[in-house]
Amino acid sequence: MSSLLIKDLRKRYGHVEVLKDVNLEAQSGEFIALVGPSGCGKSTLLSMIAGLESVTSGEIRIDGHLVNNEAPKDRDIAMVFQSYALYPTMSVRENMSFGMESRGIAKAEREREIARVAALLQIDHLLGRKPSQLSGGQRQRVAMGRALVRDPKLFLFDEPLSNLDAKLRVEMRTEIKKLHQNIGKTTVYVTHDQVEAMTLASRIAVMFNGVLQQYDTPNNIYSNPTNRFVASFMGSPTMNFLQGEITGAGDAPGIVLQGGDGAVLPLITETHTRLEAGQKVVFGIRPEHFSPAHEQRAERKGGTSTLVDISIDMVEPTGSETILMARLGEQEVIVACDPDEAPDQGETMQFAIDMNKACLFDPETELRL
Repeated sequence: MSSLLIKDLRKRYGHVEVLKDVNLEAQSGEFIALVGPSGCGKSTLLSMIAGLESVTSGEIRIDGHLVNNEAPKDRDIAMVFQSYALYPTMSVRENMSFGMESRGIAKAEREREIARVAALLQIDHLLGRKPSQLSGGQRQRVAMGRALVRDPKLFLFDEPLSNLDAKLRVEMRTEIKKLHQNIGKTTVYVTHDQVEAMTLASRIAVMFNGVLQQYDTPNNIYSNPTNRFVASFMGSPTMNFLQGEITGAGDAPGIVLQGGDGAVLPLITETHTRLEAGQKVVFGIRPEHFSPAHEQRAERKGGTSTLVDISIDMVEPTGSETILMARLGEQEVIVACDPDEAPDQGETMQFAIDMNKACLFDPETELRL
C-alpha cells in the first residue's frame, strides 16, 4: 500500500490556469473522492497523478517518491476509465491478461491472477466472452479486473459509473466499496456525483474553478462546509440560503430574515460569538432540518428549534420522502419531510427549524462565519 502527497500543484495551458496551488495528502489505504462541477479541474488532477498530463509546478509524490517526470508505466498505478477502454476483439481473459503479458509475466502467474480477480469480481463465468457480449456493469467489472491483476500502489478511477443507469450505478457503487474494503489499496476516485463521494470516500476533496475548496471527511464536508459553494454542492436537495441580518449579538444573538414577519430566529451562542448587531448574513439550513411542528417533536428538540410558518407552493413525492417547494416569508425554501406528514399544495404549515444545524455565511466572501 502507498501514500499520495500533492503539494502546491499548478497546471497551466498557455495563460489559462486550470489548477491553482492544490494541496492534499492520502494516507495508505485511504479512499479519496475528487468532486466538483464540470471544468473544476478534478479530471486534470487525476491525469496529472497518472502521468497523462505534465506538471506546471508543484510536486506529486507516491509513497514518498517524486514522480513529476516519470512516465505513467513507471508510476505503478492502475486507472479505470469512464469509457471502460476494453479491446473489442479480445476476450475478457485476454483483456485482463494483456498488460501482464506485455510486462513479461509468466503464463502460470497470469492465469493465477486472472482466476483470483475474476472470482473476486464474480466475472469468472465471463472470461471467454467478448466486450460486445457484456452488459455495461459487466464491462465495468472487466475494466476494474484489468486494473486489479496488476496489484498497483495506487488505483485511479475517472467517473467509472457515469455511463450506467441509476439502478446499476447504485449496485456498482456497493461493489466498489466492498472491493476497496477487501483489498485496502489507496484509491483516488473522480466523480461529479456527490452521493457517490459521500458513500464511498474516507475523505472528499471538493474543487471549484481549479481551487481545492475543502478537503475533509464526508461528515464534516456535509455538516461543516467551509464556504457557500461547498454547502450548495454537497447535498441533494441543496441547502437553503436565506438573506438575513443579525440582531441582539453577544449573549443572545439572533437573525431576522429578509422579507419575513420580523421574528427573531435565535442562534446557538457558543458557535456564533463574533457576530455584530446589524451585520448582513446568509442563513443556510438544509431541507431535512425542517420538521413539522408537532408539540411532542418541538419539546424533544430541547429548545434548539424555532417555529416558522411556511407556505407550500409545490409538493414533489419521491417515495421515501416528500420535497416541498415553499416560501418562508418572501424567500423560497426547499423542505424535506415524511410522506405521511406532507401538507397539500397551497397550505401554510408550521415547521420547526433545528438551529443546531444552521450555517451562516458572509454575503460578500461567501465564507462560513
